[in-house]
Amino acid sequence: MNIILFDGTQRDHLLPLTFTKPVGALRMGILSFAERWEKLLEGSVSYQTQDYLQGKFQVNLKEENVYINPAFFPTKALVLAINNLTNNQAIVYNEEIIAAKAKSLNDATDQVIFNDNLTEIKYPWDIFTHNFKAIEFDYELVTNGRTSQPISETNRVLHPERIFIEEGAKVEFSILNASEGPIYIGKDAEIMEGSMVRGGLALCEYAKINMGAKIYSGCTIGPHCKVGGELNNAILMAYSNKGHDGFLGNAVIGEWCNLGADTNNSNLKNNYSEVKVWNYPAERFIKTGLQFCGLIMGDYSKSAINTQFNTGTVVGVSANLFQGGFPPNLIKHFSWGGPNDAPVFALDRAYEAAEKMMERRKIPFTEEDKKILEYIFNINN
Repeated sequence: MNIILFDGTQRDHLLPLTFTKPVGALRMGILSFAERWEKLLEGSVSYQTQDYLQGKFQVNLKEENVYINPAFFPTKALVLAINNLTNNQAIVYNEEIIAAKAKSLNDATDQVIFNDNLTEIKYPWDIFTHNFKAIEFDYELVTNGRTSQPISETNRVLHPERIFIEEGAKVEFSILNASEGPIYIGKDAEIMEGSMVRGGLALCEYAKINMGAKIYSGCTIGPHCKVGGELNNAILMAYSNKGHDGFLGNAVIGEWCNLGADTNNSNLKNNYSEVKVWNYPAERFIKTGLQFCGLIMGDYSKSAINTQFNTGTVVGVSANLFQGGFPPNLIKHFSWGGPNDAPVFALDRAYEAAEKMMERRKIPFTEEDKKILEYIFNINN
């Protein structure tokens, strides 16, 4: 099956996370949206996205394609409906096309109404709000019919039947409590000594939990990420680090980010009121409906030691925060310092920093990566 994940109306509302990637490349639960649909439909995925992203995230068009809006989390009923699509047929949910089978989306003129309830990932905070559910869904999808590697006897464990350890993973002298949700430990991942972990947890391939960490439920630690300190209902997409003490809660961190030692985010206002968060299409702070909402950080951004993020802070792409005090609730792209009047981080210096960070993981910083950053830089400066 040739699967094309297309950006729907949700894409702009998911900024800053989708400034550097299509919606389908985001991660929630154990898997990225693309990986999940590949497993569910046993096909290969490509992306129909913004023009400036299309060079890196290419689309593979064939005579017969299955188009899916990945902002809608899959259910068994939705997967069945997609598998039952005939040519030039589309699935409509709340007056929006969410899937189709055709050469192009415009050809899908025969519409079928989908009446079951679906979870829509419309805003960045929806990712952590529904992450626990996604971990449970992905755990069944990834581990069904398979056998976990044995759990070392040095650990203290509750409900080992809900813990899955992939090949090459290491877990020693830690507390693993899967009473409330499953714990998934990916290939060659590691939980170091003295860590306390409560499921649901997705520790993806090559990720690491440092010594003495406290990991509460609903956390996804993406591929090649390193975390320490205290995390609660937090997602790190991939290749990002929060390696030291400090609290990160009700948060979504993009790729290639680094949180300096003792960085903290507030996830609850002093007056317990509803949190408002910056929305790029509306160009204002909007209500989230949440009492708990922490930090949303775009790709390539970094914080210095002892950075203190206010409740509901949004950090753009390639921002560097290092000045004292509480930064504002909206940090601009390429900010050099953090305050509203901070100078701009020069584009060539941003390239240099990204290249060095990626080189440490033996990942090339490509011309397409440069073009994406250049586009974001030019539309915001």
